[in-house]
Amino acid sequence: MARSSTAKAAFVADVELICRARNGADTLTTVRTLSLAAGTILDVDPAAAIEVAFQAGFPAVGVWFDASTFTESIAWDVKKRCDALGMIALDIEPIMLVPEGSSSSDNGEAIVDAAMIIGARNILVASRDTDNGRVAERLRVLAERLDGTEIRLVLEFLPILGVRTLTQASAIVADADHPKLGVLVDNLHLSRAGHQPSDLASLDRRLLPYLQVCDAPLHPVDSGIPSLLHEALHGRLLPGEGGLPIDELLAIVPEVPISLELRSEFLRTSYSDPVERARVVRASMDRFISSW
Repeated sequence: MARSSTAKAAFVADVELICRARNGADTLTTVRTLSLAAGTILDVDPAAAIEVAFQAGFPAVGVWFDASTFTESIAWDVKKRCDALGMIALDIEPIMLVPEGSSSSDNGEAIVDAAMIIGARNILVASRDTDNGRVAERLRVLAERLDGTEIRLVLEFLPILGVRTLTQASAIVADADHPKLGVLVDNLHLSRAGHQPSDLASLDRRLLPYLQVCDAPLHPVDSGIPSLLHEALHGRLLPGEGGLPIDELLAIVPEVPISLELRSEFLRTSYSDPVERARVVRASMDRFISSW
């Protein structure tokens, strides 16, 4: 379904959020783009995910790359649907870096090529490899493949994987030293890695092209890896239902797009229809923002 330029402009105006980030007595008004993260609707294929996000009122969406099924044809289908609906592919994921000698591939080149076809703005990278130098070198190689494009390669840190902290991720990106590289902050992982939003204050804003956001209890019930993994994949809460300092994060990192990653067993079972689930996620963020 194609849109006229007037209808498209009205749609974007309707779905962009006016976020009021409070800093002491001052109020800063910024416009943010909301994106439906791929992880929220993994039960639909990448092309269908574009339709789901559109119907739920999102202007942007994440694309999931499953190496066992993703093809160049799928990438072109995703691009066509984004173009037809006026949707932004905020990111594609995941490139998962692997330790030296691993029998599996990180599929990096294939995902970069898919991102270029789709026109995705960012490529999400995580790492099982704990060797910082090796991770930096791999990032540099992949980033060089993006020269001449507008695509960024962002390294996400997760306390359950090889690159575990903001400090480690920032150091690796600095070592790789390529303008296409950045750091992805997921506020759940930020908290579970022992960081505060204030730790981002000194980070170059150019390294943060977007954020992933959800809610969760302020402190985990169990800080062990199995528990943190289960929480990340199945236990996320809607914004405002937990205790994470989302408002503080948005105040410190204004304006950049927000990808709502709600991997939640409760949401999947309560809202089996992906469009309904996506609408619930969108509405929860609207309520959170309006309650500030």
